[in-house]
Amino acid sequence: MIKGTVERYNELNGFGFIKSAETGESIFVHYSGIEMGGFKKLTPGQKVEFVIVEGQKGPQAARVRLDREADAPATEDTAE
Repeated sequence: MIKGTVERYNELNGFGFIKSAETGESIFVHYSGIEMGGFKKLTPGQKVEFVIVEGQKGPQAARVRLDREADAPATEDTAE
């Protein structure tokens, strides 16, 4: 899984872009590629994990889910 940060997401149109932490590239994401229960939406600044697949118009994010490691509270082992 690739880690990244949601740059922008248009709820009305159901798509947006995720900035890859590995390459710095902006990757297209469609709501159908989001793996979350309920209403599928992303919020700018959210940390996510995803894979890249070849879409009709080029690379796009799929299997998008929240990055649980980024949301986890710091422990003695992970705190600086």
